Amino acid sequence: MLAPQDLAAIVGTSLLVAVVISAVAVLLLHVMRRTSILIRLSVVVLAVVASIVGGTVAIARAMYISSHDFAVLAWVIGVAAATSLGVAAVLGIGLVRTSRTLREAARAVGDGQVVTAQPQDSSEFSALSRELAEVSRHLAESREEVRMLDESRRELVAWISHDLRTPLAAMQAMAEALEDGIAVDPQRYYRQLRSQSDTLSHMVDDLFELSKIQSGALRLELGPLSMYDLVSDAVADLAPLAATRSVSLNESQDRDLTVWGDARELSRVIHNLLVNAIEHSPAGAGIHVSVRERDASSVVLSVIDEGGGIPEEHLGKVFDAGWRGSAARSPRSGVVSGGAGLGLAIVHGIVTAHEGDVSVCNTGQGCRFDVQLPRFRPTVAGA
Repeated sequence: MLAPQDLAAIVGTSLLVAVVISAVAVLLLHVMRRTSILIRLSVVVLAVVASIVGGTVAIARAMYISSHDFAVLAWVIGVAAATSLGVAAVLGIGLVRTSRTLREAARAVGDGQVVTAQPQDSSEFSALSRELAEVSRHLAESREEVRMLDESRRELVAWISHDLRTPLAAMQAMAEALEDGIAVDPQRYYRQLRSQSDTLSHMVDDLFELSKIQSGALRLELGPLSMYDLVSDAVADLAPLAATRSVSLNESQDRDLTVWGDARELSRVIHNLLVNAIEHSPAGAGIHVSVRERDASSVVLSVIDEGGGIPEEHLGKVFDAGWRGSAARSPRSGVVSGGAGLGLAIVHGIVTAHEGDVSVCNTGQGCRFDVQLPRFRPTVAGA
């Protein structure tokens, strides 16, 4: 058994050698902090081996062991050191290969490519590879969303520019005719100017409403609303327009259902849906508006027209800003909504702001729009 003084000498000598060699290794790692991980890993392994060898040699010399025994010890340490360095080299090469793979994956993500997760040499690197794959997928989805939004905005600007140009050109022509005194019926020109200015006003109002919805600036004044009053008022207001198109409007309501919403905005929803149905319905067609209770917490408003339906591949685009229907759904002359293709986009935005839902589907001769709204739930005093 070692004497206390011998044990203290061994520990002290080993600690001194390890501290000196570790300090040198730390200094080298600091100098080579920008070099390859393989070189830095080799420095760490060399420092460990050097600490063992240095401490062993110092203690062996102090203990005056025989030359034969020292030679045996040296060979054992040398073989172990060489083996350790080989293992460290293999590990370092694997780390370098993995880091190169991850670097290439990161570069691919930066270039907009979608990468897939690859199994790596360690669970940490495998987790990092999976994270890169997930990030690339999210970035690809975001880029596609931005691309579609940008494309939608460009199309909207093009459509709006075209729709604005039509009434402006007509107003300019009529104004020049009035100015030059060549208008045969000035009063008719004045009425047409007023009609075209109303069309422009509708379009600007729709654009302003849509901009508020898309920017999150729409503010709702919520309260209990009677669906019977909202639908009846909208039908009464648009009945003259429907009559001029030889289209009939009829409504049916189970009972007076109350919803929680903004009166002005929900009136706009019903108005836009009815105008859309009137514009796309042929002469002699009928439009049916119904309100029913869906469940204890929601009410459904349905507008059913006979406008020829919507192609199945276009149903997902109905509520996109600026979307125009197919030939079967193209509005007839004298469009009253401004013709900018914003009415249904505004409907979707307002209903979503009310935490409701709007959908469309084809029926026998046309299509049906369903608007689901939250039902008003009065609180009981003292509950």
